[in-house]
Amino acid sequence: MRSIWNGAISFGLVSIPIKVVNATENHAISFRQIHMEDGGRIRYRKVCELEEKEVTSAEISKGYEDADGSVIPISDEDLAALPIPTAKTIEIVAFVPEERIDPLQMETAYYLSANGIPAAKPYTLLREALKRSRKVAIARFALRGRERLGMLRVVDDVIAMHGLLWPDEIREPEGVAPDSKVTVRDAELDLADALMDTLGEVDISSLHDDYRAAVEELIAAKVEGVTPQEAPADEEPGGGKVIDLMAALENSVRAAKTKTARGGDSGSGESVAEVRQLQRGGGKKKAAPARKRAAAEPKDVGGKKSTSSTRSTRTAAKSPSKATKSTSKVTTKKTAATKTATKTAKKAAPKKRTSA
Repeated sequence: MRSIWNGAISFGLVSIPIKVVNATENHAISFRQIHMEDGGRIRYRKVCELEEKEVTSAEISKGYEDADGSVIPISDEDLAALPIPTAKTIEIVAFVPEERIDPLQMETAYYLSANGIPAAKPYTLLREALKRSRKVAIARFALRGRERLGMLRVVDDVIAMHGLLWPDEIREPEGVAPDSKVTVRDAELDLADALMDTLGEVDISSLHDDYRAAVEELIAAKVEGVTPQEAPADEEPGGGKVIDLMAALENSVRAAKTKTARGGDSGSGESVAEVRQLQRGGGKKKAAPARKRAAAEPKDVGGKKSTSSTRSTRTAAKSPSKATKSTSKVTTKKTAATKTATKTAKKAAPKKRTSA
């Protein structure tokens, strides 16, 4: 990779010669401006407004426009003569935990490469020190005509630097939050949590630019002289319409679960009552096995369910001791009644006379 800046990292009294290369690249498709009538290129020319003639790049310098409209010329030599210690040095000023850096401050990312064999040792020392401390280095550096703030951190085995905005360049979010006081219910938060759990995590490296791919297909179709297919019309966005938030969340959970199921996962969200089950990763309840349902249902007698026989059977099954006791009581009563009847019959019968 081609370096865009050469200098050194100042780490206390340690100086580490480095090269700076871009860590990112732009894959956006660029277009030219053309004349619609004949397809001719539209070009911009740099013209001096006083002389009304085109000038070359060598004739162009910088200038600062004052409040009264007058322009003060500033040459490259003037800027180079400024007493900036960071003109060729990335000066580390502090080490802080990474979470102290507001992502709003982050700008362009760069890789810092050791410049030469002698720089390998101090470069590795700084890299390993950053790893072990689990901190990032805050530094000052000058690039493209102005001093900047940077953050050094370790990426794999390389020291990377993120350009940072100065604190006074971050705007306060005044007037951005909703004006009225809004209350969110627990049920709505539960559904939002369920939707977040359903969507889950993603491998960032698997994401790609669908719009760029569509533009490339459009260009390829134009080159081949084929009429590109029209994309299906998307549903109109909600815009300023008042929506049922609970219904929208439920539908979102259901759609996300369905999408996940198509990808190999099972289960789908159904209602607010099942939010907790969805959060645990469960789906719909399974139906009871056929055998168990058949055993639980009463038998049919002539097309009607024999409820009484089933109840008596259940009662007998549940209380076998009670049934045994009642049977023994009946038997005892019958035996006592038989004995009493026998005694009464003997008393009432006439005695036999014996002959002389």
